[in-house]
Amino acid sequence: MFNFNDTKIKKKIDIKGFLDFIKEYKEDQIECTKHTFFRLSEKQRKIFTCDELRRILLSLSPFLVGVQYNENYALFYKYKNRNLKVIVNIANRKIKIVTFYFIEQWQIPKI
Repeated sequence: MFNFNDTKIKKKIDIKGFLDFIKEYKEDQIECTKHTFFRLSEKQRKIFTCDELRRILLSLSPFLVGVQYNENYALFYKYKNRNLKVIVNIANRKIKIVTFYFIEQWQIPKI
C-alpha cells in the first residue's frame, strides 16, 4: 500500500557533495523508465526527453536535494524560470529518473 509519508524528505543533502557524487556518473548510467513521463502530454514529451533530463542532472545545479523516506532522491532545480522537481533512484551504479514535474513555490519543502 502506498504511504504518502514515503515521499516526504527525511534528510537534506549537501548540494556540493551531491554534485561531486553525481559527476561520477556518465550519461549512459542515467536511465528513464516508463514511469518517468507518465504525467506528460504527447506535446510535452517532445520537449522533455530523456536526453534533456540527463543534461539537467549533469549540468545544472539543484537548489535543494533531499532523501525521501522511500530512499529516492528529490532534486529541485530552477529551470526556465520555473521550479522543477526530479525524483531519482540511485542504485547499482545507475540513476533512474522516476518522475519529474513542475511545482509552485509553496510546494518546495521547508527543510
